[in-house]
Amino acid sequence: MNIESQLTSEFIKSLKFCYGEDVNVRAVQIQKTKVEFKGEYTFIVFPFLKSSKKSPEATAQEIGENLISSSSVVSDFNVVKGFLNISVNEQVWLSSLLSLGTEKNIKSDNPQKIMVEYSSPNTNKPLHLGHIRNNFLGYSVAEILKANGHQVIKTQIINDRGIHICKSMLAWQKYANGATPESTGIKGDHFVGDYYVMFDKYYKVEMEELITNGMTKEEAMQAAPLFQEAGAMLRAWEKGDKEVTALWAKMNSWVYDGFTHTYKAMGVDFDKLYYESKTYKFGKKIIEEGLIKEVFYKREDGSVWCDLTSDGLDEKLVLRKDGTAVYMTQDIGTAIERYNDYKVNGIIYTVGNEQDYHFKVLFLILKKLGYDFYEGLYHLSYGMVDLPSGRMKTREGTVVDADDIMKEMVDTATKATEEKGKTEGFTAEEIKNINKSVGMSALKYFILKVDPRKGMIFNPEESIDFNGNTGPFILFNYVRTKSVLAKNGSSADVSKIKDISLSEKEIEIIFKLNEYSKVLTLAGKEHSPAVIANYCYDLAKDYSQFYAASPILKEENQGVKEMRLLLSEKLGTTIKNGMSLLGCDMVEKM
Repeated sequence: MNIESQLTSEFIKSLKFCYGEDVNVRAVQIQKTKVEFKGEYTFIVFPFLKSSKKSPEATAQEIGENLISSSSVVSDFNVVKGFLNISVNEQVWLSSLLSLGTEKNIKSDNPQKIMVEYSSPNTNKPLHLGHIRNNFLGYSVAEILKANGHQVIKTQIINDRGIHICKSMLAWQKYANGATPESTGIKGDHFVGDYYVMFDKYYKVEMEELITNGMTKEEAMQAAPLFQEAGAMLRAWEKGDKEVTALWAKMNSWVYDGFTHTYKAMGVDFDKLYYESKTYKFGKKIIEEGLIKEVFYKREDGSVWCDLTSDGLDEKLVLRKDGTAVYMTQDIGTAIERYNDYKVNGIIYTVGNEQDYHFKVLFLILKKLGYDFYEGLYHLSYGMVDLPSGRMKTREGTVVDADDIMKEMVDTATKATEEKGKTEGFTAEEIKNINKSVGMSALKYFILKVDPRKGMIFNPEESIDFNGNTGPFILFNYVRTKSVLAKNGSSADVSKIKDISLSEKEIEIIFKLNEYSKVLTLAGKEHSPAVIANYCYDLAKDYSQFYAASPILKEENQGVKEMRLLLSEKLGTTIKNGMSLLGCDMVEKM
C-alpha cells in the first residue's frame, strides 16, 4: 500500500471514530498540498460536514487531532479553511523509498482490447514533420495504454488509392522518361513525392490558362486536362485496368521501401496494416446496404449521400456520381473490418484536428448503420506542428521531410558532442549511438511534452539544449544516476539505511516517485504523453538540484550515503521507464 492509500485508510478510520460514519474510499478526496502551505497531502473535509455538524475548520481540526493521536503515518497537520494539510512521518517516507517498486507497468481492474491507429500515410509523398508528431503521439499512447494493463493493437490505414495517388502516377508517366529510385539514387518515397509536386506545378499552369480564357477558378480546377486524365486513371484503376494497376503497384513498392526505413529510424512499429485499396471495396458494399436501410440516399446524378442535418451536421457525400469511393467510404469499411477482425473495445484514431468534423460524421454514420461499437471510437485530435519559418505546404514542395528532420537532430547532437569535447574513452560506435539517442530523444520529447490538443512550433535548436525542459536535459540527469552507482561500484546497501533524517528535497523526490502509477493512469485516461513527459522532466530537475546540493559518494554518514544511492537508483529507473513510454532510448553514459 502506497502512502496516499495508507493516509486515506487512516482518514476513513478517523471519520468513523469522530462521527461514527462508514465512508467509501471513493468519497475521500486527497491531493497534493499546495506549495505555499506546510505538508504533503491535503484532505477536503466539506463532504463530511453533515456528519460532523461543525464548521469546516472545526471538522478538519478534529480529524487532524485524531490522526496525530492514532496514526503512525501522520507527524503533523494544519488547517486552511476546509482543507486538512497532512505532514507524513519521516520514517514513513524512508520506508516508502525502501519498498518502492520500479515496474514500468501497472495492472488494470478493467483491461480492454484497444486498437490505436497512427501514421496512416498517403503513398504519393514521403512522411513529413506532421507525420512525426502523429507517429510519436500514436506510438506513445499505445505504449502508455499497454503499461496501464490493456491489450493494444497498433495499426495504420495506408491510403494507397485515390485521385492524389493517380496524380503522382500520371506525372511519372508523362515526365519521368523511365527514371526510378535506383537510377536516380533517390529514396523511393521522396522520388514519388517529387512527381506529386511536379503534377501540381503543371496543373496550375493549365488552370491559369483556362482562367485567362474566361473560366472561373472552380471550373478550371475541374476542366484542366491533367485533372481530367488523373480522374480517368482513377476510374481505370477501380475497374482493374492491368497497365494502370501495374504502374500503381510498382510506384507503391518504391514508397513502401522508403517508409520502412523511415519507421525504423523513428523507432515505431505496427501490429496490423490495412490498405485503402482493399477496405474501400468493403466500404462500397456497406454503402449499398445503407441505401437499402435508407441511411443513405441517391441523388439524380447518381452520387450517394447521408443526410445528417437533423443531427446538427450537414449532408455528407459517401460515393461519387461515377461510383468511385471517397475517404468516408473506406473509413466506414475499415472501421467495420477492424472490429470484425479483433472485436476491440475501442479504436483510437490519431489524426490532426483538421479532421475533427470528418470523425464526427464517421462515428455518427456508423451509429446510424447500427454498429454498437461506435461508442468505443475516439478521435485523438492533435494540433498542427510547424517550424519557426511557418506552415508547410505539401503540394508546393515546402514540406520538411521526416527523414531530414531526424538527420538534422542527430547531426546537431553530434556537433554538440564535438563542441563539448567529452568523447575520451568512448569507441566510435558508442559515440554514434549516444548521438543518435540524444538527437532522437530531443526530437521525441520536444514533440510529446506539448499537450496533443495544442498546436506547436518545433524549434530544432531549442530542443537539443542540455538545459531546460528538453530530452537531453533528462537524459543527462539519468546518466548522472548511472554514473553515481558506477563510481560506487555497486547498488545501495539497504541494510545500512536506518536512523537517518531526510531533507525536504529528498522527501519531495520520494513523493514524486510514489506518484508514478497515478501519473501513468492519468496519461492513459487523457491519451496524453505530455503527462509522462513533464513528470520525467520534474524528476530530472529535482535530481539536478539534489545532486548539486547533497553529497552522495562523499557523504560521511554511511546510512545517508546508501539512502542517496538508493534514491538515485530508483529515480533513474523511473525516468527510464517513463521515457521509454515516449519511445526514447536511454544511454548509460555520455
